[in-house]
Amino acid sequence: MTEAGFQASLLDLAEEPEVGRLRPSRTTLSRGAWVDTCPGWLRGADALYERLRTVVPWRAERRQMYERVVDVPRLLAFYDVGVALPDPALDAAKAALDAHYLAELGEPFATAGLCLYRDGRDSVAWHGDRIGRSNTEDTMVAIVSVGAPRALMLRPTGGGPALRFEVGHGDLLVMGGSAQRTWEHCVPKTSRPAGPRISIQFRPIDVR
Repeated sequence: MTEAGFQASLLDLAEEPEVGRLRPSRTTLSRGAWVDTCPGWLRGADALYERLRTVVPWRAERRQMYERVVDVPRLLAFYDVGVALPDPALDAAKAALDAHYLAELGEPFATAGLCLYRDGRDSVAWHGDRIGRSNTEDTMVAIVSVGAPRALMLRPTGGGPALRFEVGHGDLLVMGGSAQRTWEHCVPKTSRPAGPRISIQFRPIDVR
């Protein structure tokens, strides 16, 4: 599949990626869930996008969907516990997230999953990260977005009014509390022009 052209941010001219001061704004959701946002937290995000697009061993996957096997509409990479991250900027981001959230989370972030959304046709359906301990325990998933902004939607599990966040160009979004069990999130397809975005998801051990 082809990738839409990438348009850099006019507000972020840093040549090297660098995390900023972490002062997130928290939105309390229902049923013990919450979401933190910190727009533009990672400066130099456009440079990081270009590096990750080149060095990460992106893979395409196919999955069973009812009676058919279909292409997963995004490219994927996963860095498990103990596997070196593909860029020092991700090490710095993880260290900053650990320093800020360790007392509340009770453990460090341990893995990094990366998704490349090439254009508006790439997406992820409504879901919660419920594989592992997150199916029964409160946890956190921290998402750093680089590249062009895309909508990330959240809604209560089972349906209800959705919240919309436009994330890209170094924005941070953290879902915590019961969010993976009691809320769902998605990146919807869009027919509007959409440049490529890379999502970096930091999770604790045994949370997918």
